[in-house]
Amino acid sequence: MNANRPSRAAANRKKRRRRQAGQLFLAAAVVLIVWGGYGYWNQSHGSKSAEPGVTPLASASPVPSMVTSSPDTLPSAIASPTSSELIVTPEPSVSSSSPEAEPAETAASAVPSSNPAQTDGTQVNAASPIPYEPGVFTDPQRVQLSFVGDVLLGSKVDTLLTKNGYDYPYRNMFPYLQRPDLTVADLETPVTNGGGTKQTKEYVYTSSPKALPAFKEAGFDLVNLANNHVMDYGVDGLLETFDHLNDNGIPYVGAGRNAKEAFEPVFVEKKGIKIAFLGFSRVVPDQSWKAGASSPGVADTYNYTLPVEAIRKAKERADLVVVIAHWGVERQDTPEPYQKDLAHRFIDAGADLIVASHPHVLQGFETYKGKWIAYSLGNFIFTTNSVVKTWDSMVLEASCTQEGDCALNAVPVLTKAAQPAVMLPDAALALYRRLNLVSFGARILDSGNIVPIR
Repeated sequence: MNANRPSRAAANRKKRRRRQAGQLFLAAAVVLIVWGGYGYWNQSHGSKSAEPGVTPLASASPVPSMVTSSPDTLPSAIASPTSSELIVTPEPSVSSSSPEAEPAETAASAVPSSNPAQTDGTQVNAASPIPYEPGVFTDPQRVQLSFVGDVLLGSKVDTLLTKNGYDYPYRNMFPYLQRPDLTVADLETPVTNGGGTKQTKEYVYTSSPKALPAFKEAGFDLVNLANNHVMDYGVDGLLETFDHLNDNGIPYVGAGRNAKEAFEPVFVEKKGIKIAFLGFSRVVPDQSWKAGASSPGVADTYNYTLPVEAIRKAKERADLVVVIAHWGVERQDTPEPYQKDLAHRFIDAGADLIVASHPHVLQGFETYKGKWIAYSLGNFIFTTNSVVKTWDSMVLEASCTQEGDCALNAVPVLTKAAQPAVMLPDAALALYRRLNLVSFGARILDSGNIVPIR
């Protein structure tokens, strides 16, 4: 008996130590659970000391998805990876009265900007590409098209390209430009090596041919030249532009060596769908810019007769007819009556989709006879200025059937310092709200899908 007592005592001591250890472990676990719960609550509700308007690195950022079905079966939003960094890119200071800034032809609209707080010359860009919904761009029954607004690769943009590399403007946008079957831009500049005669007008631009390979590599497949800057270096500058685009394998519409060429569509076949692209401008500096029977120039639409006829002929040869227009009043949120009249005439003639630019700000959308009109996509890459609304932009995605029915999606973009980037969620929603105020029979959902109002 006595010999066994030390063993029992030792055993009892071990039991007590185990109980104490268990109690300490339980207490530690409770502390960790409470601490973890506080951390989760604090992350979810935000810190009072957090800088307003800056999204935490680990937050989910919704990205609009392309619609490939009816508006009743809209896809869910996609979240950005939590590992994405944020880069603050400084904006070169350019006053609105600078020769590099486009003029304001009318007073600013009462519709507020979607970026009221972003006036300090900085821009927040997502460093990593945002993932897309699987299968969105693989529907064999639809052709996927993407459109951007005005692109200028000269002036102060050229300074940024020379300093940062010719791929600088596209670094945040590569996937959005490369994933569709075709990506289209309004190239609002001649492309020259300094040739041609500089025009005597307020704003004169030219871009270096060195910028075109990176532009092509970024994903651009076709450009519109029907605008009010493509002949800033005269006829010789226009003809040189044709040569440089041809050398880089970039088809163009809206201009030619004569009226026949200027009004001629470019036909592209994708996924068994034949698409006709045409470009028309309702903004030219003077009569000499209009393409004539034997003179180079742009396809104008001051008189709708030739454009309507060109659309009718194109529809006879194509499944899908896309018109790229250049029109409107600069920095005005709403289309002029003539814009709506021309758009309706184009659709009556056979156009399935109309995408336009020139106002340097975004305008709204309209559905007419089941077809879509985007009245202005604003700037995509352009000279910098201090007018906040000109920073709002988008990539317009269209998913179209062989019958000419298109579903639209807006990818919201903030473009500053010639480097567009997808907007942060709050700014994107504010942009959609603003555009809904100036759209006709159409609404942009929070997902970015653009649907008709029934």
